[in-house]
Amino acid sequence: METLRLLLVDDHPVVCSGYRRYLEAVADIEVAAEAGTGAEAYRLIAVLRPDVIVFDLSLPDVSGIELLRRICRRDRGARVLVFTMHENTLLMRRALQAGALGYLCKRHGPAILVEAVRRVAAGETFLDPHLATRREKAPDALQRLTPREFEVFQLLAQGRSVAEIARLLHLSRKTVGVHQTRILKKLGLDNTVQLALLAVRYRVVQP
Repeated sequence: METLRLLLVDDHPVVCSGYRRYLEAVADIEVAAEAGTGAEAYRLIAVLRPDVIVFDLSLPDVSGIELLRRICRRDRGARVLVFTMHENTLLMRRALQAGALGYLCKRHGPAILVEAVRRVAAGETFLDPHLATRREKAPDALQRLTPREFEVFQLLAQGRSVAEIARLLHLSRKTVGVHQTRILKKLGLDNTVQLALLAVRYRVVQP
């Protein structure tokens, strides 16, 4: 039986250790390493070449979608399973567009996580069973945001400043400011408070 080598990417060490124990209890799974930041994950992926990257979108030093895009651009064969608290169909679609093969919410137990890992390792798409059948529909304007605008939207909704977003996305403050203006105009909003309320309503961020 061939062993699957995993890289766990999560900025909560206790959570990461817990999932590591679950996964390593399975005979054909080995957790090769853990990473708590995007920079560390990016470096370890190049060194270890894991079979599957189990990836939390919420990282302290980079936008998760941005890092996902960079990983898949560098290695088109990368097999990434997003494992996150964000129970949102729009975010799931955005992650898949950025290159993830799977998307699973953390509400599920270890058995489904193991199934998702194996499916992604086999090159198959795995969608969270609850989200895959959910019929919620975000506003058309929100769905029309470009990938970059959606990232900025999500970070603004988290309360990040323009300077923070510029650092996380490796953009200039001026560029982020332009994106912010366009996003508010597209969504018909007056300010970032309204933007945050919209994001919470449609579960793009947690309240």
